[in-house]
Amino acid sequence: MQVLGLDLGGTNIKWAVLDSGGGVDGAPRPLGYGSLPTGAEDGPEAVAERLLEAGRRAIGIHGDADGIGVGVPGLFDRATGAIELFPNLQGAWPGFPLRARLEGQFGRPVAIINDARAFTLAEGTLGAGRGCRTLVCITLGTGVGGGVLIDGRLHLGANGRAGEIGHQVVVEDGPPCGCGNRGCVEPLAWAETLARLAGRGTAAEVYAGAADGDERCCAAISEVARYLGLGLANVTTVLVPDRIVVGGGISAAGELLLEPLRAAVRARAPLVEPDRIDIVAASLGSEAGAIGAALAALAALEETSAAAR
Repeated sequence: MQVLGLDLGGTNIKWAVLDSGGGVDGAPRPLGYGSLPTGAEDGPEAVAERLLEAGRRAIGIHGDADGIGVGVPGLFDRATGAIELFPNLQGAWPGFPLRARLEGQFGRPVAIINDARAFTLAEGTLGAGRGCRTLVCITLGTGVGGGVLIDGRLHLGANGRAGEIGHQVVVEDGPPCGCGNRGCVEPLAWAETLARLAGRGTAAEVYAGAADGDERCCAAISEVARYLGLGLANVTTVLVPDRIVVGGGISAAGELLLEPLRAAVRARAPLVEPDRIDIVAASLGSEAGAIGAALAALAALEETSAAAR
């Protein structure tokens, strides 16, 4: 089978096409990638049209898709595919019937998945977490997302929302979060906070400053790593994963971020022998979300096929 993945981001919509069994050891094989601007400021209707445009471009290049997956930056109704909450994407999204709109136009089944869970599925299947029995992934950028993979399958919980690592409360009555709570990991560790703490315009400028030895930039990374490390230590104590994979924009800091994270987990999760748990950078780059969305489409097709037998 051939599947298409679309990753809806605040800046760009990315796509990936996979051959379901064309890779090493029969693993899915990426056939191609692409992207176009999201134009989020134009609202849900316009963004849905751009998702359709991205999908049509991919199909025009690589041929028709048996199924389509869409990674979205928030929560959705699993039964209807309607959007419930996009905390970091502007527009009147709550209630928007995204899955129905896309299925009606593509004429193919559409699977919707949270973008961080898509990242987790991709890194666990084809990336830095491949081969792990229990894997935790975290994405760092505009928000802080996460996911858990157990025995090769996403752990989604009773309501499909398990894995929200960025929405653990680590500071009681702390800064407000887009989810409606206060003191979550996300507002304490996202890219905007990193840039503000360092007095720089962007997270990329902070990494560059830290690499040059700027003390304020280094201190900002350490502060963000402290809260991220606290959240990851909590998850580590509960799940004891084989590996934690860190991706997203902030992860471009590399060892400047990863080593403080390792230190924080070692200090705060002593009961579970944290030295045995790898904390590594993601390996699939910016295409991970689209790859994971395609893998979600493949999983949905396989489940439908199994149910029909």
